[in-house]
Amino acid sequence: MTPSAPVRYFALIPAAGVGARMGAACPKQYMPLAGKLMLLHVLDTFASCDAIAHTYVVVSKEDGYIDEALAGARHLAGRVTVLHEGGATRHQSVLNGLKAMRATAGGEDWVLVHDAARPGLNCELIERLIDAVKDDPVGGLLALPVVDTLKRSSPEGRAEATVPRERLWAAQTPQMFRHALLLRALEQAAEVTDEASAVEALGLQPKLVEGSPRNFKITLPHDVALAELHLKGNP
Repeated sequence: MTPSAPVRYFALIPAAGVGARMGAACPKQYMPLAGKLMLLHVLDTFASCDAIAHTYVVVSKEDGYIDEALAGARHLAGRVTVLHEGGATRHQSVLNGLKAMRATAGGEDWVLVHDAARPGLNCELIERLIDAVKDDPVGGLLALPVVDTLKRSSPEGRAEATVPRERLWAAQTPQMFRHALLLRALEQAAEVTDEASAVEALGLQPKLVEGSPRNFKITLPHDVALAELHLKGNP
């Protein structure tokens, strides 16, 4: 009987967005941040994590930035593969990336999908997620328990009700699922904003693993200064 191959861990970074809310001259993943491009912070983190076998980054077919970005990052050669398979939405980009990975990743291999606009991720968080999820039958994601008081607004923008925050979590990334399961979930799901939602639509319950406030998503211009504080070594 032939022994089964060891399970591997792959990173998949959807980076086909245009970052319209940032109002920048280029897609936000290519903005300079604490000395290097935002996307390179993410790629460097996965490349430095021994558990990650390889990283795939999905960009749009018309992307005119990725070649120059990687030309100055020769240390990533052989560690990162660029897939010009980006779609109009995150859902489409991740699904296209998973399909392109089939030549390398087996159905039981794990895929860690991470936002290109979360440069505060570090290897410690990746290892925390892997350790917590590697034996899970479903998969899981980094997330933070909600601590703020939540209000639901009226159509006029007034506080209509206070929403109980018990058992509420704010989803982060990476979101980690086996390749075959995630591919099936995204093929069957309607348009979703994260991978966990697609898996939940199958009737499954992904595991929540506590992340970190530093792993927030850069969306608006004022987020940049806070991200730089974290990346320069401040807590």
